Amino acid sequence: MTQDLTKGPVMRSMLRFAVPMILGNLLQQCYNIADTLIVGKFLGSNALAAVGSSFTLMTFLTSILLGLCMGSGAVFSIRFGRQDEKGLKEGVYASFALIASLTLLLNLLAFACLDGIRSFLRVPAEVWDGMREYLVIIFWGITATFFYNYFASFLRAIGNSVVPLVFLAVSAVLNILMDLWFVLGLKRGIAGAAEATVIAQYLSGLGIAAYAVLRCPQLRPDGTPCRIRWACIREIAGFSVLTCIQQSVMNLGILMVQGLVNSFGPAIMAAFAAAVKIDAFAYMPVQDFGNAFSTFIAQNYGAKKEDRIRSGLKGAILLSAVFCIAVSALVWLFARPLMELFVETGDAKVVQEGIRYLHIEGAFYCGIGCLFLLYGLYRALGRPGMSVILTVISLGTRVALAYLLSAIPAFGVAGIWWSVPIGWFLADMTGILYYMLRRKRLLSFA
Repeated sequence: MTQDLTKGPVMRSMLRFAVPMILGNLLQQCYNIADTLIVGKFLGSNALAAVGSSFTLMTFLTSILLGLCMGSGAVFSIRFGRQDEKGLKEGVYASFALIASLTLLLNLLAFACLDGIRSFLRVPAEVWDGMREYLVIIFWGITATFFYNYFASFLRAIGNSVVPLVFLAVSAVLNILMDLWFVLGLKRGIAGAAEATVIAQYLSGLGIAAYAVLRCPQLRPDGTPCRIRWACIREIAGFSVLTCIQQSVMNLGILMVQGLVNSFGPAIMAAFAAAVKIDAFAYMPVQDFGNAFSTFIAQNYGAKKEDRIRSGLKGAILLSAVFCIAVSALVWLFARPLMELFVETGDAKVVQEGIRYLHIEGAFYCGIGCLFLLYGLYRALGRPGMSVILTVISLGTRVALAYLLSAIPAFGVAGIWWSVPIGWFLADMTGILYYMLRRKRLLSFA
């Protein structure tokens, strides 16, 4: 079920590979959306605020593992494009040992720092007990997140984006069913929502690991010694750590903004929790398209096919722009009914603030769409450091402006919302200008 993206029609190959990734991550969002929707509707706005703040924190922790796996995936794609089977196997062994060790360390730190989270995020007292209860359980799913993202990144690197979708689809459906059973049937409250999510995560993580080991010879010993060279470890670490920094800086900025949002009280926290889910669900397809585009570019970069890289870049820009414009229009028009899916109509302040957030951010999805393509491009061309720079520009602007504008009475909390698209567009301009100035060198295969 692997797909060689160095052959065949450019856009058809890219889309055929991207669509399962898009569907898969939309289903992955269902993990958190199911928690948020069920908790918000049946347990109240304080419970919604607790789960929403937990989601932002878990996104940050997950981004560390995701970045490590995505960085390794870029190396796998380049070696697959070169048809370097021995190098691919060596890279797989080296990266698994590295990322598994870091996952264990991250899990231990998460539990050790649990009680310090309240101060860092400025969580109100009426929300903290529920948030702590949720996090204690959710942290047990960090290892499952590693398994799923590592093996999904490997399979996608060799052109198989269908199998990760299948495992995710099954676990997403089970997660929603268990959410309803644990929260409504067993009356487990916030803990039940967390338990349902962790169980579903382990089903997808261990399931995809077993499939990959059984079906992919690159993951199994073949009787010949596989010597891991220091140069291989350095290459894997270079891609993985820089991509990890890019992902974690991005989500650390969001976490800092979450702390600022929390200072405005439970109603704003609840509005932000619901609106962020809608926001993430709306632009998730273009984020996944950026990751698929990155795999396409990496394979063709490994195969030294410059014409396909250029054609893929032009097509991806057009497709991403069309999609983002359409989604912006839909989110703008349906902001109220979307918010009311998560929040009772009686919580007027929560609904209204969520609508304002969606009207501001939802109008500028082209900015984030372009940024995801730039992240994928530089990662695939062996310049993960540039992705870090763009992230620092985007998130640095967002955090600085959020704190600055929200302190001005004329803006208030709306200043936090406006800081986001401004950061996107500053990073976009930087990434585009860099590509225009360094294009020949970037596409050099020497």
